[in-house]
Formats: sequence, C-alpha cells, structure tokens
Amino acid sequence: MSGRFDDTVVLITGAASGIGAATARRFAGGGARLWLGDLNDAAGAALARELGPRAAFRAVDVRGCEAVAQWVDAATAHCGRIDVLINNAGIGSYGRTPDLSPEVWRAVIATDLDAVFYACRAALPRMRSGGSVVNTASISGLGGDYGLGAYNAAKGALVNYTRTLAIDHAREGIRVNAVCPGPIDTPLLGRVATQRGFVAAYEEVIPMGRIGRADEVAAAIAFLASSDASYITGAMLVVDGGLTAATGQPNFTRLFERR
Repeated sequence: MSGRFDDTVVLITGAASGIGAATARRFAGGGARLWLGDLNDAAGAALARELGPRAAFRAVDVRGCEAVAQWVDAATAHCGRIDVLINNAGIGSYGRTPDLSPEVWRAVIATDLDAVFYACRAALPRMRSGGSVVNTASISGLGGDYGLGAYNAAKGALVNYTRTLAIDHAREGIRVNAVCPGPIDTPLLGRVATQRGFVAAYEEVIPMGRIGRADEVAAAIAFLASSDASYITGAMLVVDGGLTAATGQPNFTRLFERR
C-alpha cells in the first residue's frame, strides 16, 4: 500500500470508528492526506493524532446540508482540493413498519441517504479535474431484511443513487461506486451482536463461516478509489463472505448428509 495514494486528498465521513476508521488507516498507509469527519469529536480527533500530520479531523453532523457544505469547504481550504470522497456515515434501526416511529425513520434516511446527497452536492463541483466517490451501502440495499425497513429503504435508495451519480458525472472523469458489506465486526453491529445466538446464526448462513472485519471492507473501498479501478463506475462491490451468493433455500448438502 505504501505510496499508492501519495498526496491524494481523501475525505471520509463516519471516520471515527468501524469501517470509517479502518478506511482512514488504509489510505494513510498509502500516503494519502486525510480530512476526517464524524459526530464523535473525541474519537475522531484521537484517530487524526494517531495517523499523524497528514490527517485532520473536524466534527460534522452529516444530517445537516449546511453543516456538510461547511465541512467540505473547510476540507478544500485545508487541503487545496478533493480527490476522493468516502460517504461512510451510517446508522441502523430495527422495527416493522407499524412499530417504527417517524422520528427513527427520518433519522435513518437523513444519516444513510440524505448525507450522501449533501456531501456529493458540495464536493463534486470541487472534483472537476476528476476524482472518485465511494459510498458505503449494504447488502441490505440489494434485498429485504426482516424488521429493517428504514435501513433497507435508505440503503436501497443509496445503491440506485450511486448508479445515477456514476452516469451523470462519468464524462467529468469522476467515478462513483459503492461497497455493499454484509455483517462486519464494527460498533454498529456490536450493539446487537450480544443477543443470544446472533453471531452463531450468521456463522451458520455465511458460506465463509464468519463475520467480516472492517479492514476487509476498507481494502475494497481503497480498490474502488484507486487507479486499479479506472474503468469501474456505477458498480456495487459486495463484501459479505458469500452471504448473498446463496438463493436463501435450505442447505441441501446438509439436509442430504443427515439422511
């Protein structure tokens, strides 16, 4: 990775933990200059200190259009330009529609979808000489999940918005792609992973037999942002250990082996 992103200016939202922090470390290892954003001021500032003088942090609430615009303006003033934008901030929720409050619905849509629009609206005009956008979507944007209506709606919309961004800005030399992680060992998953049988249930259905790591998603993000993906735009790169490769039917091999 050393030198792969020398002097590349990379903006990352949701950078203070999980996939965002792993992505920041990945780009830092490749020589990038980093502008990090998150609501968690203390964790974000600590990460910037860890990564050294080529990283800077500024707290931002991505649910606000003006706040995101100011964050992007500050990045441009500090770094001089924008080469890569990683829209990674996100939250989840659980609840079937009759039990889901409008407040929770709006919070998920605002964080997981609106924030991407705000950041792209502010950053794309600064990338007229070319650049790359990578959005953190989800396999939950590719299919439905029981009880995750708000999250499915936001990530599904983000998947198609990524495609539209890609075709709208391809002639400007801007590539727009998304990663679609499955279950990843992050603080977001950790809030529910303590539920009895949760991890075992995933290990049963994931062909690779384990939950993924944040650095594995970061590697996919770095690939999409790099020149190695120079002819890739509008793509959804699934990082899920093979989970969505299955149809959802029973495991016939195990059924037949029991006979």
